[in-house]
Amino acid sequence: MADGFEVMGSVPGTADETVREVLTPAALALVVELQRRFGARREELLARRVERRARIAAGDDLDFAAGTADVRAGDWTVAPPAPGLVDRRCEITGPTDAKMVINALNSGARVFMADFEDANTPTWSNMISGQRHLTAAIAGELSFTNPDGRRYELAAARATLVVRPRGWHLPERHLLVDGAPVSASLFDAGVYLARNAAALIAVGAGPYLYLPKLESHLEARLWNDVFVAVQEALGLPRGTIRATVLVETLPAAFEMAEILYELREHSAGLNAGRWDYMFSTIKTYRDRGADFLLPDRNAVTMTVPFLRAYTELLVSTCHAHGAHAIGGMAAFIPSRRDPDVNATALAKVRDDKTREAGDGFDGSWVAHPDLVPVCTEVFDGVLGDRPNQRDRRRDDVTVTAAELLAVGSTPGSVTGAGLRGDVSVAIRYLESWLRGSGAVGIDNLMEDAATAEISRSQVWQWVHLGVALDDGRPVTAALVRETAAAELGRIEAALGAEAFAAGHFTAAAELFEQVALADEFVDFLTLPAYDRLP
Repeated sequence: MADGFEVMGSVPGTADETVREVLTPAALALVVELQRRFGARREELLARRVERRARIAAGDDLDFAAGTADVRAGDWTVAPPAPGLVDRRCEITGPTDAKMVINALNSGARVFMADFEDANTPTWSNMISGQRHLTAAIAGELSFTNPDGRRYELAAARATLVVRPRGWHLPERHLLVDGAPVSASLFDAGVYLARNAAALIAVGAGPYLYLPKLESHLEARLWNDVFVAVQEALGLPRGTIRATVLVETLPAAFEMAEILYELREHSAGLNAGRWDYMFSTIKTYRDRGADFLLPDRNAVTMTVPFLRAYTELLVSTCHAHGAHAIGGMAAFIPSRRDPDVNATALAKVRDDKTREAGDGFDGSWVAHPDLVPVCTEVFDGVLGDRPNQRDRRRDDVTVTAAELLAVGSTPGSVTGAGLRGDVSVAIRYLESWLRGSGAVGIDNLMEDAATAEISRSQVWQWVHLGVALDDGRPVTAALVRETAAAELGRIEAALGAEAFAAGHFTAAAELFEQVALADEFVDFLTLPAYDRLP
């Protein structure tokens, strides 16, 4: 181990030069410096998560902190929008494979969020190649040829690139610093910023990030300190780095203003990461009984009371402090064969985006290029020639802690179809994840780790609370295993024995049972899943 760090893996099928090309001396030096300066604080903050969760399990409830009331009520604003982040009426998201990067940048969306987190399986190959693809895209040099000969190249007009590093909870075991795995957050962000910040500025944009899974303003403060350190190391003016925070955990909903305040010179706003927010809600109050029990996943819409309170608070908080508010994901994947499915789904997407634009959001997310025109058209109708509606203060909004926690008022029931759907989605998604693909189309929806987390956490909660289905059957571990076995049989029948055996379905079912039926709740399924990667 030289200089206190060691790179533990090469990329399968490529020469070690590929890793060295990405992990330049400057990139490695920056990541090592960040890990040594901030690694201990990261561990402390992760320990605080565990302590808070224990208090909630003992009967405490989340609430707005009295000690930061002056921040929530204060008359302050975040930095003005950076170049390329003024008009964000439609944003597209996806993993960092070459084809996706090209299609997303060419899609007509204003912003492309390149995802190293929930839409990505963190194989070493994916992490290294993803960094290469982004650097090539920034230089305008990225291209891709399909096995069928179709060639993909970048258009002249491209979306603004924003990168989502992995969350604070995840490690990157392929780089050891002082004998321990580096923080995946610091690895992803550090490598990207060291390699690309100057080039991004040169093309009139900047180094922009999306920050996932934050649970407190102290975690935002850590990111802000990281940004200051990176800017000092790279010789960039303070405020050059900009970050949009995904409010996708229930604890973060109680600290939206505080999170903006901590990042204010680097802030690009907040995003309603609604699928992970549902997962976090289940996880946070998983053992507190019927008051925090959600029905079938597909019955939980954004108009139910606790989610309505969350989105209203997000817009009002952002606009009170001059920040962008970005809406949630439309995950529909258009069908090439069934126009009736498309018509129904596109109508739901339009309704969803119409609600968001009407509520004051400045833009929203889509998962597929074919949804860009729908999202853009809806926001065009509200914004007109304006780039955003940050000036629309929602002073009419008042949200209480009780409204954010009104989970039990969600209408719907727990059904056999809902159980089968959760098991099916989780197994099929995890099979894809284990093959190295973290974003996969299932039943005309783009599934990623967030939706798989909802599925397995619902099953865990239903089993541990002894929930009965609408037909009277209790949800037991035995019923879940029976359902999983039936789903595997259905998949094998559809694919054929040879294709089934070539996949990772048995391993996926084992992983699902590991995280859905464990005595103790596993915080993130990606942690034990990561242990199964080569």
